[in-house]
Amino acid sequence: MKRREFLTSAALGSLALIASNTISAAKGMVTPWDWTKKNGLTNHMPKDENPTDKEFEKYPRCTYCGMPRQKWSHTRHLIQYDDNSTEGTCSIHCASLSLGLNMDRNPKNIWVGDAGSDAKVKPLIKADEAHYVIDPSKPGTMASVSKWAYADKAKADAAGGEKVVGFDDALQAAYVDMGKNTLMIRKRRAEKRAHMMKKMKDMKSKKQ
Repeated sequence: MKRREFLTSAALGSLALIASNTISAAKGMVTPWDWTKKNGLTNHMPKDENPTDKEFEKYPRCTYCGMPRQKWSHTRHLIQYDDNSTEGTCSIHCASLSLGLNMDRNPKNIWVGDAGSDAKVKPLIKADEAHYVIDPSKPGTMASVSKWAYADKAKADAAGGEKVVGFDDALQAAYVDMGKNTLMIRKRRAEKRAHMMKKMKDMKSKKQ
């Protein structure tokens, strides 16, 4: 078959497939995004037009790891999607989980705590305007490599680290680190659970 005939045939085949899918959808077939919208893991998110107002009252803990977000205000993230569904996380590690699961929602706003602020509870800044310091010599929140965000580029540069990047590159780095971080977190949590169980058994034995 000649190349032009092959390309024409392939194009017609693609059009036929699209038409078939459209007809199937019209007959009541459910698309993947409609199914996840109804049955997916992310339907717990509240619709919030003003997420930053009383943030810690509405989003006190990270959805994915349960850590108190105010305690980790220097690494916390707050994500508002295009349908106003909103989620608070403790870190860019957990924010990457949210963004990965919400494939059919586009982020409208993403905020992050300003690690360079002198305030005890770090103020939120827009993540796409932040300067993330990637520092392998320092552990991060839920990660073996820290990825702290700064509003002030000069403070980010002065913080040291391996490099200063924008949000997209920091997010990509979080995904690259996901495997080893997940193994690390599982190990730590298993050890903590075992320690707590032993402590409870010891306390129970002393009472008897």
